[in-house]
Amino acid sequence: MARPRTLISNEDGSTVIQVIGRMVSLLDALARRSDPVSLKDLAAGTGLHPSTAHRILNDLVSSRLVDRVEPGAYQLGIRLLELGNLVKARLSVRDASLAPMRELHRATGQPVNLSIRQGDEIVYIERAVSERSGMQVVRAVGGRAPLHLTSVGKLFLAEDEPRNVRAYAARTGLPGHTRNSITAITRLESELAQVRADGFARDNEELEPGVRCIASGIRDDGAELVAGLSISAPADFIQEDWIEQLCRCAGQISAALGFERAAVS
Repeated sequence: MARPRTLISNEDGSTVIQVIGRMVSLLDALARRSDPVSLKDLAAGTGLHPSTAHRILNDLVSSRLVDRVEPGAYQLGIRLLELGNLVKARLSVRDASLAPMRELHRATGQPVNLSIRQGDEIVYIERAVSERSGMQVVRAVGGRAPLHLTSVGKLFLAEDEPRNVRAYAARTGLPGHTRNSITAITRLESELAQVRADGFARDNEELEPGVRCIASGIRDDGAELVAGLSISAPADFIQEDWIEQLCRCAGQISAALGFERAAVS
């Protein structure tokens, strides 16, 4: 016999699941109209009491999922576009990366990783690897790691404003995993300056002992950094001539996403 689902009640007696349904119905109602919609029309179109619709819309406005364009009139918010573009980028970047990643893996014989940023971490979304690399894969697809301890994470931090980097350091405390880990903000800032100068990033046994990585960024048609491509190898085996191959591969993927270097140079 299935266990009954536990619902959390709000102050007005509605449940969390009900509130989510009402939020979605309001978003759907806004999506059906190209012009701003009045509270009265939204309430009528969703069957919600105006006070209930108003309260939920206030929460949606606070989270930028809905914009209040004038008193009592609403339209879909810019955050929905941001989230939609993020999902699109994550899906398309993986599709565009698979074949080039496999080719780079064949050329180097080492694991090739595709990662994206999610908050204060990177997430591995694809990997090209085989037994001949001779290196055990520590983090599987779906695994996460702190930004400051990974080559791809440093690429993303290098894109941030200095104040945002300092906020990241304060928020996370820059925890270390190995004796090589960067745990001081001054050292991290110096490292990020080097990343900007080089156009690629390194991880010198900072996440896992005995493993070094190099990473190059992948950009979309708006020149935004959407992912990072990295090669992982035993610390005493990584080769400098892989950098050119890696950057060329990342550039190939970026071009497939519509990035034009000349347009932003």
